[in-house]
Amino acid sequence: MAARKTGVPAQVVVLALLLLCSAVQVRSAASDHRYKQGDAVPLYANKVGPFHNPSETYRYFDLPYCSSGHVTEKKEALGEVLNGDRLVDAPYKLDFRADKASESVCKKKFSKEDVIKFRQAVMKDYYFQMYYDDLPVWGFIGKVEKDVKNDPSDVRYLLFREVHFEILYNKDRVIEITAQAMPETAVDITEDKEVEVEFTYSATWKETNTPFDARMERYSRSSSLPHHLEIHWFSIINSCVTVLLLTGFLATILMRVLKNDFVKYSHDEESVEDQEETGWKYIHGDVFRYPKYKSLFAAVLGSGTQLLILTIFVFILALVGVFYPYNRGALFTALVLIYAFTSGIAGYVATSFYCQLEGTNWVRNLLLTGCLFCGPLFLTFCFLNTVAIAYSATAALPFGTILVILLIWTLVTSPLLVLGGIAGKNSKAEFQAPVRTTKYPREIPPLAWYRGTLPQMVMAGFLPFSAIYIELYYIFASVWGHRIYTIYSILFIVFIILIIVTAFITVALTYFQLAAEDHEWWWRSVLCGGSTGIFVYGYCLYYYHARSDMSGFMQTSFFFGYMACICYGFFLMLGTVGFRASLLFVRHIYRSIKCE
Repeated sequence: MAARKTGVPAQVVVLALLLLCSAVQVRSAASDHRYKQGDAVPLYANKVGPFHNPSETYRYFDLPYCSSGHVTEKKEALGEVLNGDRLVDAPYKLDFRADKASESVCKKKFSKEDVIKFRQAVMKDYYFQMYYDDLPVWGFIGKVEKDVKNDPSDVRYLLFREVHFEILYNKDRVIEITAQAMPETAVDITEDKEVEVEFTYSATWKETNTPFDARMERYSRSSSLPHHLEIHWFSIINSCVTVLLLTGFLATILMRVLKNDFVKYSHDEESVEDQEETGWKYIHGDVFRYPKYKSLFAAVLGSGTQLLILTIFVFILALVGVFYPYNRGALFTALVLIYAFTSGIAGYVATSFYCQLEGTNWVRNLLLTGCLFCGPLFLTFCFLNTVAIAYSATAALPFGTILVILLIWTLVTSPLLVLGGIAGKNSKAEFQAPVRTTKYPREIPPLAWYRGTLPQMVMAGFLPFSAIYIELYYIFASVWGHRIYTIYSILFIVFIILIIVTAFITVALTYFQLAAEDHEWWWRSVLCGGSTGIFVYGYCLYYYHARSDMSGFMQTSFFFGYMACICYGFFLMLGTVGFRASLLFVRHIYRSIKCE
């Protein structure tokens, strides 16, 4: 409700227009993708890297390939740079509908150092990626050949020197491209000696009936195969069963207990004799006592609300088809812009709630809100960007890109955060407590070990995690692998179920905490709601060691570093959901009884 007072609808319109503009990535020179026979079609070499380490990628010409002339770099959008793309003119020339027999690119004599560099790349299973008329194309640079039958220790390293391109077209448009290495022409680079290599390529064109609008479907076809869809729907069924079980638990136990409590307390009110209050009614004078570290608490709610709205906006863009396969950098562009333009919501929610809690230093609260999520993310980025620079990887952001992000932060994020904070301070909203708070807090009675914070967090995080863990594999395989995730409708359903389960389980645990006469539920509801993020990070450990082939310091640091930031964001977002649900519940039950 608080967000509606800031004029969010107008902000949404502006944000949507900016996102639509930013989602259109820098395309090839032929913007309409129509060609005549013999026209030059843009072909860019993007990057090379170990197949099992998606974050460890390097510029194409970091390997000692020879080029046909001067290497021209392509100007890239913000999202493309964040995605690690570094496009340059490829050494091949593939004119529209021009079949080519084996044609030479160049002939080069490799030194021992060059041979060693290529051999190490072949050992690590390096692949290359190019873009032809904005269509991605991959291939491996070589292969390891073992004589398994006669001598397993006999290993040969072969470098592919010839690539064959097969291109499908429909009238005047390119529809599909594949690259196939020719192993029979490979060069043996097993020994440390100078080798002269002539790189060649060939191309064939074939006509197809596939329409231009459907040319990207082949890249997402694997995620839509029947057995994959069955697994996705099994994930949804699993999540729905979890929701039904939890709802049934609340309906049969929690609601019945609450009904008995209401009946009991109503009889106590009608009784002439004074009776001692017990249970959650006994602490009615403490349940709305403001939490410790109220500035940090309000900042958590502000940042969590912003991340929740950011996630919803991203899902909306995904459902309308903005993030189609290999729309280079569209997701990163959307994340940066949406986060920048929703900072006003974070400032409003945090400052408004902080003032409701009778906080006085709202400026410090606003600074804390702005740094609560961005601070750890910035420190993590600084470390990982330094690692990428040391590796000379494309994941290292250029100074210009860092400057652009800082300008967005300075000119958009910070002003909106301040404006939201001023609006929140001037909202004059009061904290709605149905009962009065006593001057001195009651002593919390000794509680059983399973009522402690950590056991409650484990119980609160397990159910929401069990509702999403099946879908997590596909998300991880897409973000940290080479799979493509396109079934956003299913993912959105799972996200809604995650929100519902988190709210339900946090409400249940809050009731049991109050029934045990423990009135310090504010921070507990945030910790229990956000504990799913800790479970997701635990899944990261399992995925890295059991489900992936990632290795090396750079890939490991990138995986665990950025996943720590993502899980931290999950913690803030779901912690906010848990507290808001608990606050509605606590207000409802104390409004339903008469307390003196």
